[in-house]
Amino acid sequence: MFWPFAWGLTMAAYRTSLPIKSHNLALFKCLLWAFILRSSACTINDIFDRKMDAGVERTRNRPMASGRISVPAATIFLLVQYAVGIVFFYLTVHDLALWVALFQLLPLFAIYPLLKRWTHWPQAWLGFAMNFGLITAWIAITGAVDGPLLGISILGCWCWTMLYDTIYACQDIEDDVKMGVRSTAILFGTWIRPLLVGCGLTFVAMLAMAGYLNSQGPAYFVLSVGGTATHFVWQYMTVDLNIPSSCWKNFNRNGQLGWIVWGGLMIDYISLSVNAYPT
Repeated sequence: MFWPFAWGLTMAAYRTSLPIKSHNLALFKCLLWAFILRSSACTINDIFDRKMDAGVERTRNRPMASGRISVPAATIFLLVQYAVGIVFFYLTVHDLALWVALFQLLPLFAIYPLLKRWTHWPQAWLGFAMNFGLITAWIAITGAVDGPLLGISILGCWCWTMLYDTIYACQDIEDDVKMGVRSTAILFGTWIRPLLVGCGLTFVAMLAMAGYLNSQGPAYFVLSVGGTATHFVWQYMTVDLNIPSSCWKNFNRNGQLGWIVWGGLMIDYISLSVNAYPT
C-alpha cells in the first residue's frame, strides 16, 4: 500500500522540482499514511471475514477467525484506528488532498470485504482502494488535479492490483468455493494466465504513458518501465498457480516490484534536483 503513495509523491516532486528535504519529509508522512490505512483495512477485513476465514486452512488461525479476539473488541480497535487516521490526515494534508485521503480510509476499504459475497470482482474494487494514495500524494504536493496523468496512473495501478491479488486468491480456491467466497481467480479458472498477461501489459503501457505525460527522464523508462516488464516476464515463468506456496511467493514479489518503479522515479528526481540545486 505504500508504493502508490511513494510513486505519486516522487512523480509530483519531479514535476514541481520539490527540494529533496521536503520530499524526504513527505515520504516519511507517506509511510505513516500507508501504515494507518493498511492496519485499519486489515482490521475491518478480518471483522467481516471472520466466519469465512475460519473455513479456509490458510486463515483459520487468524485472531478473529479463531475466536481469540471478539467482535466488540475488534470494533473498538477499528474505531481507534479510524480516529487516529482522521486526526493524522487532518494535521498533515489539506483541502482536496484531505478529502481524497479520508475517502480511501473510510468507504473504499470498508466496502471491499463485502464484495466477496456478491461478485467475483472484489479485486476490481481493491484496485481502487489500494492505489488511491497515489492521488493523495500527488495533490498534496502539486495542489492540483492532473486528470490525464492521474487517470492513466490509477488505471495502471488498478491492473497491477488485479494481477497480484488474483495470484493471491489462487492460494485458497478450493476452500473459497466451499465457503462461498468469490474472486477473479475462481471466475477466470483456466483463463487466469491470460488475465495476468493482459493486466501486466496494461500496467507497463500505463507506466510508459504516465512517464511521457510527466516528462520523465531516461532512468524512468529504462528502470521503471523496462524493469517492470522484465519482472513480469520472470513472474509469469516462475509462478505455479496450482501451488499455494508459489502463489504466495509471487504475490510478495509484487511488493518488491515497487522498488523497481520507484527506483527509476528517484534517479530522475535526484538528477533533476542536483541540476536545479548544484553544490
